[in-house]
Amino acid sequence: MLNKNTLKALMVVVPLLTLSACKSGPTDEEIAAEANRAAEVAAQQAADADAAAAAAAAAEASRVEAAAAAEMQKAKDMMQAEKDKLESQQVVYFDFDSASVKADFLPVLDMHAAYLVKNSGQSIVIEGHCDSRGTPEYNIALGERRAKSVETYLMNAGVSSSQVTVVSYGEEKPEVQGASEYAFAQNRRGVLVYQ
Repeated sequence: MLNKNTLKALMVVVPLLTLSACKSGPTDEEIAAEANRAAEVAAQQAADADAAAAAAAAAEASRVEAAAAAEMQKAKDMMQAEKDKLESQQVVYFDFDSASVKADFLPVLDMHAAYLVKNSGQSIVIEGHCDSRGTPEYNIALGERRAKSVETYLMNAGVSSSQVTVVSYGEEKPEVQGASEYAFAQNRRGVLVYQ
């Protein structure tokens, strides 16, 4: 049998063991707090993932926009380079008292026509000029016939009539001053001016 001291010790130890056994598990409040903390961590991770996805989408949209802008600028630069080349070859010369386009200038007009057909929003003014021989009235009429001759060629090549305007300056705007054959030849011209 148990002696008195052992019995007393058991009476003290058993309730302590019972109390300690009850204390070993988490309380309902601790479980709820842990669940809340886990939910907050999951919500933060979801928010971080959403923010990362939004940032990636914004970066992709920005990249696509930059690529489109670069492509558009490249197209504009190519169009401007082609236009600059055409503007360096914008004069068609005529023989004395003639409004017929010389065969030498047909390739030049073909280049202008191709550019104008591709760029229907582009317009030009064709200026007709003459040398100083002849009356002012005759030279105005001859300058107009020269400009119309160039216009007709361009329109036959597919250029819209709405893109072309004709003006005659006659002898009013000489390219070269003087009465030499060289000056006369330089002043008998049609000039394609891009607007």
